[in-house]
Amino acid sequence: MSEYYWLILGVLAVWRITHLLQAEDGPWDIVVSLRKLAGQSILGKLLDCFYCLSLWVAAPLAWWLGDTWKHRLLLWPALSGAAILLERATGGLREPPIAPYSEDPEE
Repeated sequence: MSEYYWLILGVLAVWRITHLLQAEDGPWDIVVSLRKLAGQSILGKLLDCFYCLSLWVAAPLAWWLGDTWKHRLLLWPALSGAAILLERATGGLREPPIAPYSEDPEE
């Protein structure tokens, strides 16, 4: 099959798995239980950050999809970056709004 097919499939897989682990409860609340169990450990902090988690999810997929070391090393951040862009495009990773600031005019 085409290389573009595998690239799109890889991007969608990284986004889906990362989104499941970071933002969803999962079937029978398994994933939310995993996040609670991880707590404030390194794994728990990793599960809270879409950016960080997407890198770790993309690593094995890049290894599997790439043909050479160079290809794998370039695919790794590319899959993660594309998953992040997809998450932003679907409404995730929104920054909280900046609180309005105003001063009363001096009398």
